[in-house]
Amino acid sequence: MGDMYFYGQGVSQSEEEAVKWYKKAAEQGDADAQFNFGWMYHYGHGVSQSNAEALKWYQKAVAQGDANAKNRMGDMYYDGRAVSQSYEEAVKWYRKAAEQGNAHGQKNLGSMYERGKGVPQSYEEAAAWYKKAAEQGNEDAQRFLGQMYKDGRGVPRSDEEAAKWFKEAAE
Repeated sequence: MGDMYFYGQGVSQSEEEAVKWYKKAAEQGDADAQFNFGWMYHYGHGVSQSNAEALKWYQKAVAQGDANAKNRMGDMYYDGRAVSQSYEEAVKWYRKAAEQGNAHGQKNLGSMYERGKGVPQSYEEAAAWYKKAAEQGNEDAQRFLGQMYKDGRGVPRSDEEAAKWFKEAAE
């Protein structure tokens, strides 16, 4: 029901109503609702923005193995929201999400390797993680992978592969 209100599907769109329904389900232990409720606090949709509340609900979803919440935990550590900023901790959480097949976690882990934040810089590792996310349709990863092929960083330089991934991202 929270999603229906958030997206205005079959009901009038209302972030406040979405929050009400996410909270009900989250308090009953639903991991997806816990993630969504945390996300609403993270970005201040339908509630006052609160990093502490976002963290609390992400942690509840993480305890149930939710990959989206693991990725957002990485964001919390990357930015230092309600936790001490740590690229190493961000990498740890992005990796947990990535290894569960979460495309956002894979893209974020690739970005950490590309920039050498929290891990030794490795264009090869970056490209490998970007490719996993790109193959799942993550448009940022498709664009980043295209750039790596264009520049020959971590992969053999290939205008054809670059064009393929840029086209995927554009579509």
